[in-house]
Amino acid sequence: MNPFISFVLRTLLAIPTAGFVWLISFFAFDQTLLLSTVFSIFSGGLMYYSAKAVMKHRFIKSQGLSRKEYKYIETNLDEAKQKIERLNKALFSIKQLTALKQNMEILRISRKIYRITKKEPKRFYLAEKFYFYHLDSYVELAEKYSFLAAQPTRNRELNQSLKDTRRTLDEMRYALEKDLDMVLSNDLDELQFELDVARKNIDTFRHSEFLDESRRLK
Repeated sequence: MNPFISFVLRTLLAIPTAGFVWLISFFAFDQTLLLSTVFSIFSGGLMYYSAKAVMKHRFIKSQGLSRKEYKYIETNLDEAKQKIERLNKALFSIKQLTALKQNMEILRISRKIYRITKKEPKRFYLAEKFYFYHLDSYVELAEKYSFLAAQPTRNRELNQSLKDTRRTLDEMRYALEKDLDMVLSNDLDELQFELDVARKNIDTFRHSEFLDESRRLK
């Protein structure tokens, strides 16, 4: 579920609960204003976090994961988020217009893989190469390139190192595209299956129409 919608639903459950408990405490049980407010806040908070726990449990179950698996994936996603932020910082510190398009594409693909996996954690296993190898390599290379490109003086060796690093970054972009394809592989397979079914139905319909037309002509 969308995090914002989830937050709104939990809030909509917590606020009425807190209000109801306050009214009951103050009027029905004749508690003081302070105690009624304390009970109200506690009850609202309890409802909020209980709803959060239930939603999280249902979400994990819908993904076909155990709590241990989800925790493992969640930890890796948190680390990946920090790496993508480092990647963003490194790439956009490179003041080269010729590299801008490539850098934006690298970030776009990286963020898309992350968003898809965040929304559907079960896809994490399809993107293990991205999370454990390619993302780390990209961050290290981008930070290295950013550092070298920022040096005030250049020599032949430094220029060659920059050129080699840029070439490697460009080659690794194709690896990222493969990672994205892998994450989307199930969707592509399902789409192809649906297309095959649709084509078969169309062929069946056309054949039926042809037979009906042949009978009418006879």
